Amino acid sequence: MSRSLQEPFALRVPVPSVRPVAAVGAYGLGGWGSFAAGWLSWTATGPSAVARAAALLLFAGAIALAAAWRLPDTNVATWVASAGGLLTVAALGGVPRSSLPGDWTVPGYLVCAVALLAAVRTRLPEPMRRGLAVAAGSVQAVAVVWALPPVALALLGPVAWVGRVWTGAPSTAREAVTTDGVPWPPYAATAPLVLVVVATVLAVAVRGTEWRPRATVGASALAWAAVLVLPAALDIPYWAGLSAQGLTIVAALAYTARSAKARPVPFLLALVGSVSLACLSLAAEGTTLGVLATLTVLFAAVSGRSRPAPVAALTYATALACAVGASLGWQSQHIALLVLLVPVVAALLAARLADSPARVPVEVTGAVAGLLAVGLAVTDPPLLALVLALCGVIAAGTAVREDRRSAGYAATALFVLAAWVRLACWGVGYVEAYTLPVTVPALLVGAVGRRKDPLTSSWTAYGAGLSVTLVPSLLTAWTDPDWPRPLLLGVAALTVTLVGARHRLRAPLVLGGCVLALDALHELAPYLVQMAGALPRWVPPALAGLVLLALGATYEQRIRDARRVRDVLGRMR
Repeated sequence: MSRSLQEPFALRVPVPSVRPVAAVGAYGLGGWGSFAAGWLSWTATGPSAVARAAALLLFAGAIALAAAWRLPDTNVATWVASAGGLLTVAALGGVPRSSLPGDWTVPGYLVCAVALLAAVRTRLPEPMRRGLAVAAGSVQAVAVVWALPPVALALLGPVAWVGRVWTGAPSTAREAVTTDGVPWPPYAATAPLVLVVVATVLAVAVRGTEWRPRATVGASALAWAAVLVLPAALDIPYWAGLSAQGLTIVAALAYTARSAKARPVPFLLALVGSVSLACLSLAAEGTTLGVLATLTVLFAAVSGRSRPAPVAALTYATALACAVGASLGWQSQHIALLVLLVPVVAALLAARLADSPARVPVEVTGAVAGLLAVGLAVTDPPLLALVLALCGVIAAGTAVREDRRSAGYAATALFVLAAWVRLACWGVGYVEAYTLPVTVPALLVGAVGRRKDPLTSSWTAYGAGLSVTLVPSLLTAWTDPDWPRPLLLGVAALTVTLVGARHRLRAPLVLGGCVLALDALHELAPYLVQMAGALPRWVPPALAGLVLLALGATYEQRIRDARRVRDVLGRMR
């Protein structure tokens, strides 16, 4: 019995016990027949074979739609109508497939799915209209998934230029995104067309107040993806593709700047596209400088309209500074001085963004640029000392602001580090001769400050002064083969620790205790190694096991002791 006879029988049979059996047979055999017709349509090579398969699929789709019209259950009717819609799309979309190139297979089915949406505006029952909309949306979703591989390649392919900086510009846009040997997907020339069609459907067809914002976002993303993949799909020259992508970013940022409301989606698309464009520009030196400078200016121009824009501008400014230095043939330590301009700009910009949420991201970006400058200068100790001192100046300038007093700690640490590096560069053997003249006045100033304000933390009053001498002396003692320096350092650290414990000062107690422990460990290390070598090999693991057992047996007590120590340190200043 054919499906055309079985479904009416299954729907009209008056015996309730026979109706489920008839329905199962109808849908089972009908589904198998539809699959066979679909397979014939997909494998057909000639117009006559395609026409026969299309007739079978249209017949099956008509039966499914007729069944959906008569089904009382709205949910089942919706799914049956969607099946009928899919069969109709498969029938009509398979006709041009046999006569057109393979690139047009997916667009052919997509056009049929879009045409199917016209039935949604008719007076058909609501379940049927909903099912046809589901069928059309499913075909469009599959078409978008088919178009994603070339989009991903166009977006991520330029990242390969990070490892091939300034090795020469490719000839075409497709060659620029397939530098890692990843082949361009076959039949992907019409991927931009598919994305544009679906974006147009989302922008025009979805009119409900609830889904309209989501449809607008989806349409924007699909249109952006179409423009992104278009140069590689058309295989246009490299410079033309670069310009097209740059114009897309300009348009998105201009829309963001002119919109009365905040538009995060266009800005996010522009930001993602700018990263891909920056990587794509690494092929040639002049292109890199021009693109990075343009991106810096563009994102700086929209800094007042989007919170991440200043961060993006500073990031591209940092990359531009590195590129300019490399273009001039400078060594990395000299490029570090150029990169330091970014933290300066970030500090000045953060001062103007007093009440803006973008202030903290801008400061973090400036701090990261400063760390990059330090990393670039680490191979040249004299220049590293200069970079650290300049970073300290920037931090000290930031600490002038009332709400950024804590930056003074960073400034102090940077100045101290710069001094230590400078001492190491000079090859000073007796570092105390240079550090003690700084430590003594610093401690006196700290004592006067605590006398005026007893609530001042000991770290603020004494931390920097003690660190200036204790830490360089500890580093020197670890490389000193003689015993007087470690002995004197241990005595000084013990004195500082006892003073901190006596006057309940956290900074002297912690600094002195840590330096004393490390100094003692350095001096006892040779004897501990000799003792470990003289003992049988099973003794250290056994002792470690006993220690673990003791800790496990007194776990609760150890936790209480640790909490008491924490509380005691917490009450100190």
